[in-house]
Amino acid sequence: MVAKISVSILLLLGLACKSSKPSSAISIEAAKANQVEVTQMMEALTSDDMAGRDSGTEGIEKAAVLLETAFKSYGVNPYFETYRDRLSNFDKATDNIVGVIPGTDPKMAEEIVLFGAHYDHIGKGKPNGTDDIANGANDNASGTTVVMQLAKYFAKRGGNKRTLVFALFSAEEKGLLGSKHLAQKMKAQGASLYTMFNFEMVGVPLVDKDYLVYATGYEKSNMAEVVNSVAAQKIVGFLPTAKEYNLFQRSDNYPFHEEFGVPSQTFSTFDFTNFEHYHGVGDEMELMDMAHMTELINTMAPVLEKVVNQAEQNIKYN
Repeated sequence: MVAKISVSILLLLGLACKSSKPSSAISIEAAKANQVEVTQMMEALTSDDMAGRDSGTEGIEKAAVLLETAFKSYGVNPYFETYRDRLSNFDKATDNIVGVIPGTDPKMAEEIVLFGAHYDHIGKGKPNGTDDIANGANDNASGTTVVMQLAKYFAKRGGNKRTLVFALFSAEEKGLLGSKHLAQKMKAQGASLYTMFNFEMVGVPLVDKDYLVYATGYEKSNMAEVVNSVAAQKIVGFLPTAKEYNLFQRSDNYPFHEEFGVPSQTFSTFDFTNFEHYHGVGDEMELMDMAHMTELINTMAPVLEKVVNQAEQNIKYN
């Protein structure tokens, strides 16, 4: 089944009828995201038309079409024969959407840096009046939008020395099934993974923190130290509550940690005080902070670009 996505949404996003040929490299400033584009992607992913993006439904299929169309417009190639990666561990037909930008360095291109986020949600939830659609704005249209904007940034910039894979996972809400499937598949195919950056629930800013995002499993590797060193500022911090609730094992970074044994961590801004609509119908677009999301993308993109291009594999387990 291939669901149709509204042509008006594609036109709104500026995705329709564009060439898949990557643009020539441009400046960092010119490659950065703008708030209008961030808002448009979020609005499309959280529309009632997608019915909460439950895995194996027509709603998530519409989201899949949106994402693969966006990848094509950015000039991001399919990682497999197509952008679709059909899950082998879920009883309904549903797909990860996976793109790639090959590395330019003959040796470093063999190493993969993976950017991930899950794009599924729970579909419907406990009704609030007449509304029973759990649109999943923070969880995880926000992380999906960040990864898509990073893909667009890197495609515009060009020159990434390592190969970059951008994976949007289905069936995270069913037990990390999309990321488990892809991690096992990439491992079986002999992929050489350097590190994995995952984005989860980044739609609202942290409260009273001196950093932009926290990393789950902070103490397990030097990922935060490397990112902060490259940024020359503290943009990744430690959230004790994340360790208390063992968030390291509860998002799509974990299967890659298990399969590849390399630092694979999640960046998030959900701090258990700043958002009260987890898995509820109240997780709506209007509660998201678009200025914050745009700042996050534009702060992280050039920093992660430098990390990608470092000659040594500097991110290591402690």
